[in-house]
Amino acid sequence: MKYRIACASRRALFAAVFVLAGLSAGPAGAVTTIDIYGAGQNVVNLAMATPINAGGSPVSGLGAELHKAIEENLGFLPFVRLTNAQAVLGGVALSAYQMPGIDFKRFQLAGADRLITAGWPGGDTDGGVVELRLFETASGQFLFGNSYKVPKDRVYDVADRFCADLMKHLSGRGDFFLSTLAFVKTGQGKYRKDIWMSKPTGRDIRQVSNIEGTALSPAWSRDGRFVVFTHIDTQSHSLGVWDRTTNQLQRIRFPGNLVIAPSFTPDNRVAVSLATTDYPDIYLLDYRFQKEQTLEAGPSINIAPTFDSTGTRMAFCSSRLGGPQIFLKDLKSGAITRISRQGDYNTEPFISPDGTLIAFSRLTDSGHRIFVYDLVTGFERQVTFGPGSDEQPSFAPDSYFLAFSSTRSGPRRIYLTTRHGGDAKHVPTGGGEASFPRWGLLP
Repeated sequence: MKYRIACASRRALFAAVFVLAGLSAGPAGAVTTIDIYGAGQNVVNLAMATPINAGGSPVSGLGAELHKAIEENLGFLPFVRLTNAQAVLGGVALSAYQMPGIDFKRFQLAGADRLITAGWPGGDTDGGVVELRLFETASGQFLFGNSYKVPKDRVYDVADRFCADLMKHLSGRGDFFLSTLAFVKTGQGKYRKDIWMSKPTGRDIRQVSNIEGTALSPAWSRDGRFVVFTHIDTQSHSLGVWDRTTNQLQRIRFPGNLVIAPSFTPDNRVAVSLATTDYPDIYLLDYRFQKEQTLEAGPSINIAPTFDSTGTRMAFCSSRLGGPQIFLKDLKSGAITRISRQGDYNTEPFISPDGTLIAFSRLTDSGHRIFVYDLVTGFERQVTFGPGSDEQPSFAPDSYFLAFSSTRSGPRRIYLTTRHGGDAKHVPTGGGEASFPRWGLLP
């Protein structure tokens, strides 16, 4: 198969489902109000009014379903604190969803900084249009708004689209709700593991591979078309390649018997650790999956390459100093810098797409924990604290969210945190253990 990846346009699904209408935001509409990347990340207190129709009556069909889906989505944002409806004196049901008929005072007294209103001018029937607006409660200023067409089988897609738009307004980035997680999930049999995928909220879970053996370490191409992974069966290791556009899967074998932790470069080529002698080295493959260039080699284990969005820096794991440690290589100059300087066992590096952070797993006295090294300041910090063991970190496309696997609840599951740490959020993936989460941003 010729492996040539072209950039694709945004999914036609969105064009059919979402109609962005003329709800032009005021002067504050383009202002980022929450700095999710700075050290002093703050929180916005957000209230949601009951969705209503043009006459001011609450809607109970698609409107209620969409309201619930948006509320669930916003629960994944650590910088959003949802106001309890019971704390709003007078209730959250309003007689209007736009100015001047909105009573902001009740929400302000309940501690809400922002208010979301939802209006269904034609009713919440299948294919109806909802108008979603965001207001500042102190001033009543209109901050942001869009209208969305809502087919009954696309309610959660609309919730994702609105929450992406809202997050972009608040923080400057809305990639989280448009992204997808690939991960490994156990199946029938002692060694059976396959690749699955879902939204980062756990919705739309579906199986990708269905092959006897063990699949590990999935990685998305930057354009969202391909997932590559390590596959181990009774005969050998191989490189698995799944094409999302055709739903076709192939396995590629190499001389030797080790294929470890593949990843994509920004120009959609695969880097992978292969071993034909005693130690695995890191190679760059061409679009036909043949060795094109050696990226790192030597008399030691060199594995787990990961790249920033420029493709000029590669983080990797190496045993050149004895135990496994994390290193960063400048691919232009060849200069290598040691990143992990604490602990004897540091593995599974993942460089943030914006090139400012490297997440990795460290074995501590209380189990594996996720640490983040700041390439700008040179400082590192621990961002997960267990219980259990936390491993296999992966940055989201926005370089803010961080997925990882953990045994904190017993079986291995997938959780989300941020570059700052904080409470971990479980991603529901159904039965069976789940591990190796990796993000993709689908076109």
